[in-house]
Amino acid sequence: MAALVVLIVLAAVVGGVWYYYRGRHMGRFAQAIGNTPTIPLPKPQGAVPMLKMPTAKGWAVGETPTVAPGLKVSVFANGLKHPRWAYVLPNGDVLVAESASLPSNVKTLRDYAMNRVMNRAGATRPSANQITLLRDADGDGVPEVREVFLSNLSQPFGMALVGDTLYVGNTDAVVAFPYQTGQTKITAAGRTVMTTKPGGHWTRNLLASPDGSKLYVAVGSLSNIGDSGLEAEEGRALIFELDLATEQHRVFASGLRNPVGMAWQPDTGSLWTVVNERDGLGDETPPDYLTSVKDGGFYGWPFSYWGKTVDDRVEQDAALVARASTPDYALGGHTASLGLCWAPAGTLAGMPEGMVIGQHGSWNRSKLSGYKVILVPFVNGKPQGAARDLLTGFLADDEKFSHGRPVGVTIAKDGALLAVDDVGDSVWRVTAA
Repeated sequence: MAALVVLIVLAAVVGGVWYYYRGRHMGRFAQAIGNTPTIPLPKPQGAVPMLKMPTAKGWAVGETPTVAPGLKVSVFANGLKHPRWAYVLPNGDVLVAESASLPSNVKTLRDYAMNRVMNRAGATRPSANQITLLRDADGDGVPEVREVFLSNLSQPFGMALVGDTLYVGNTDAVVAFPYQTGQTKITAAGRTVMTTKPGGHWTRNLLASPDGSKLYVAVGSLSNIGDSGLEAEEGRALIFELDLATEQHRVFASGLRNPVGMAWQPDTGSLWTVVNERDGLGDETPPDYLTSVKDGGFYGWPFSYWGKTVDDRVEQDAALVARASTPDYALGGHTASLGLCWAPAGTLAGMPEGMVIGQHGSWNRSKLSGYKVILVPFVNGKPQGAARDLLTGFLADDEKFSHGRPVGVTIAKDGALLAVDDVGDSVWRVTAA
């Protein structure tokens, strides 16, 4: 009898912990989306935040994501090695960066749990550390040429061609390679033009200025909220501006916890980015966001979020909070919005002009979010109105597994939308039906 009582008590404790850390104690809220979102009050989860991640399953032969009415989706490429980002060269060749997260050093129970969760989700695996070239010369939507374009890189992500130089954002440096139109492989050694701190949020996205004189480099934070101290966060949680003539760089904007995708809004000439916000305060608190980026702007991290809402888990800097900018458009809590590109009106049948966003999907909510590709409509150079779903169906209805997780998005030379899927090891092609 005593043993039975112990088992019942143990089961109750385990069940209580599971109930708590799956986030059901947090309550359910409408998603914080739009220009003026309703953001729930924070409910700190403590040292071990809730973890919930679907198991990576991939796609069976013939399966595809669900596409919006008036559009169709097809496989542009599959069998890739954890593809993360895509870049279209002027001749139409598509470069795909293949890289993966590395397991973190286990120092705490949270580190151990995170490694297990991310491994099950397919986020951590041996990194291919390469860029693959895809060429669809006959325009039928299926590449005839597929070559390893660059290899022996260090977690490559962003790419930008300026003149005859291809810049690659490794996790620890921006590296320049000579490029000739039409080549399918670069064998020349790269030259480091700027170093960055590796680890933490490791992606290093790149975006060239319209005149080709500057390169913008997005660098995420080391930790959630400066957990190792702010000194460890120097040179992080920001966007650098790199002058390509002098190869000197400066901080363009800061207080951006994890900025990844960047794009130009052509009418205003302004730089836009999507940012992954902090964890541990609830399902919708705070939301990830899409925002224009002002030169010299500060966006709150780690002291505040959504402008001047103070995060009291952090020792405060009142002067910085006082000048924190409010983002332009909320994307919902923990959607992991990563990919970003501008889609002119008419690019996608039935869709207005706006920013296309690849939402990688949450791992720390009671009800999962993201796992889709959306379009945020723009009017007069600003986001306005409800986001439109372009691709869905990456996540199972019961949330137990994911077929895929969207990352980078870009517009191909023929006008098709390309969406990179790192769990499905694929690139999807979206066109008019």
